[in-house]
Amino acid sequence: MIEITEVKTKSELKAFVNFQFDLYKKNPFWVPPIKNEELFFLNKEKNPAFRTSDVSLFLAYREKKIVGRIAAIVNWFEVNKLKKNKVRFGWFDVVDDLEVTRLLIDEVKKFGKSRKMDFIEGPVGFSNMDKAGMLIKGYDKMNTIITNYNYPYYPTHMEKLKMKKLAQWIEFEIKIPDFKNSPEKVRKFGKLIIERYNLKVLHFKKISEVEPYVNEMFQLIEKTYSSLQTFVPIQKYQIKYYKEKYLKYAHPEYIKCVSDNSKKLIAFVIIMPSFTKAMKNANGKLFPFGIFYLLKAKYFNNRASFYLIGVDPKYQNKGVIAILFNEIQKLFNKKGITEVETNPELEENISIHQLWKNYEHKLHKKRTTFSLKI
Repeated sequence: MIEITEVKTKSELKAFVNFQFDLYKKNPFWVPPIKNEELFFLNKEKNPAFRTSDVSLFLAYREKKIVGRIAAIVNWFEVNKLKKNKVRFGWFDVVDDLEVTRLLIDEVKKFGKSRKMDFIEGPVGFSNMDKAGMLIKGYDKMNTIITNYNYPYYPTHMEKLKMKKLAQWIEFEIKIPDFKNSPEKVRKFGKLIIERYNLKVLHFKKISEVEPYVNEMFQLIEKTYSSLQTFVPIQKYQIKYYKEKYLKYAHPEYIKCVSDNSKKLIAFVIIMPSFTKAMKNANGKLFPFGIFYLLKAKYFNNRASFYLIGVDPKYQNKGVIAILFNEIQKLFNKKGITEVETNPELEENISIHQLWKNYEHKLHKKRTTFSLKI
């Protein structure tokens, strides 16, 4: 018999976080999060996302053993401001048992119905800054620190429950040539655009130099992605939280910004050295050795991950991307980066996909969210 219980205590929350470590402990492609960060993120007293969201976490038990987990989330800003009567589900992990999945999804439906929602969608987090999408291609590839991994039976369960694909993302692997063999049009065009519009490239040596621009970056994120179907505006009180969550992983030299002649930020790109193998080795713990793996990855690495690109709409068709790519190319060659992985890009976001056309690239992962009417 399968029993579903709601997480109420600290020990249950710890069990909720630890379940994925048991489920994937023998999987060579699953990259674990840092346990303490997950506990912090799911703590309603610490994560500001809980201010505008109702959240319940559920565990599935069979004979006192955990066999599944799921989070049900209603983001009231999304409901009231964007008029999407949606209950989100995330942190979904399950053994290969359709009945367990069905019962967990039923809990999300009940959660949404009690709040008069119209449909469920997941896996997603509180906003589009969180991990989203269920892997449907690329099971033999390791996930990055800001994406999920799942077994191939996950989407099969969704389809058997008559759930429909909704948002769909694709991810690319990109080969980085030496500067001499880098796309000539990017090099020439970047310089031309700087001169034409009197722009300036901002370089950073310390994270403290980046921090004054973070709020402007979030403003550009909203301008860049607000038309996409999954976008939910980030509240001001959340920005501080995301700064603390991600800046500690950032290498200042991997962040490039472009400003206009009034010193206003008009474009940026955030790249991170790949922490995939380091996180795998850390296995959820920073101490005693996890911090060493992460520091080594931060400064000695031949792989990197695109995290975010933002461009003011006024400049989106004026070649500003070429400026960023030219600077990135020089950085990668300086740091010995030969391969880059993109983060999930919505299939509909053609303008982003076009960024890689001048480089050798391969689509190596796909993911989707699944939806069901309540």
